[in-house]
Amino acid sequence: MAGPAASNEIARRLAEYATEAGLDAIVCLSPENVAYAAGFVIPSQPLMRWRHAAHIVTADAREAIVCVDMEESTVRAARPDLPVRGWAEFTGDPMAALADQLRELGLAGGTIGMELGYLSVTDHGVLADALAGAALRPADDLITRARRLKTPRERDLLARLSRISDQAIGDSLRAVRAGDTEMDIAAALTRSVYEQGAQQFKLMIVATGERSQLPNVGPTTRVLEPGDVCRVEIFSVLDGYQAGVCRTAVVGEAPPEAERIYQNLVKCKYLVREAIRPGAAARDVYATFLAEFEQLGMPPISFVGHSIGVNLHERPYLGPHATETLEAGMVLGMEPLVYRSGHGFGMQIKDMVSVEEDGCHLLSDVTGTDELFRIEA
Repeated sequence: MAGPAASNEIARRLAEYATEAGLDAIVCLSPENVAYAAGFVIPSQPLMRWRHAAHIVTADAREAIVCVDMEESTVRAARPDLPVRGWAEFTGDPMAALADQLRELGLAGGTIGMELGYLSVTDHGVLADALAGAALRPADDLITRARRLKTPRERDLLARLSRISDQAIGDSLRAVRAGDTEMDIAAALTRSVYEQGAQQFKLMIVATGERSQLPNVGPTTRVLEPGDVCRVEIFSVLDGYQAGVCRTAVVGEAPPEAERIYQNLVKCKYLVREAIRPGAAARDVYATFLAEFEQLGMPPISFVGHSIGVNLHERPYLGPHATETLEAGMVLGMEPLVYRSGHGFGMQIKDMVSVEEDGCHLLSDVTGTDELFRIEA
């Protein structure tokens, strides 16, 4: 668990945003944003929506956490520096507990920024009734804005996760040959992720042969055959953060058109990396990708990258409708790809990069992507 040091800079940032917006506090409620603000994941919150948790940071940077009673000891162990209020799962109410904690912080009559987009109408009503003297205001956009620029600790963590994902994919592709199955790839992939120290993984994609045209599919018992194109992607996870990497391989000799299509994606990869820099418009990066990709005459993806952190996809997107400008401190996933090539296979190169003052830095730097990865036939 990351603990207090991970959260301090983020809490200060949220406190500054609260002050600028005229708020007395910001309350994070979704599993992703609680993990972001607290510095660790409350284990069952992402699994059971009714097990509400909350992280509170006041405008003067005081913090507190509310959680279900069965995980109170886990939360106290992770954040012994913070007040923690537990609510009884079967006899208590999380919104009443949150209201009690806000009152204890002196916010009974305050203006409180809430992650209202996460709350149900019922829960919002209970909280509003329990804290009738306070003004509840949406803070979703403020939290999203705070998350765009990663702290040094976040960047280090995402760099580590990028290499774990990249290494795991390379390990899995070297572990199989023709006659093995997609499940064999998945077994080697997940073993490597855990051996390298990740706590879990999300969105594992193992798509081979004709299935490589499908966007987000997991492994099956399909047997690898010579000439198969294979797309393998995984998001390794630590402390609620994830980094996704995708590699494309071929079993033995590549099918017709595969090399030509893949080399176009390689060119796109380098052009996108060159375009990613502080001050660049996110939509201009997409336009750079599209100018090269259109030479294939194939349907393009609607974005070629996105920010990433405690969510798999975060703003800004590198797409035609993006309004953001890139800034140093952002971490992005960039992914030139084609699903519908018209030749019975799809291909993808997904890398993790950071936006630095001097340009784009590659984080997923373990497995080379200039050539198709070869699986033994």
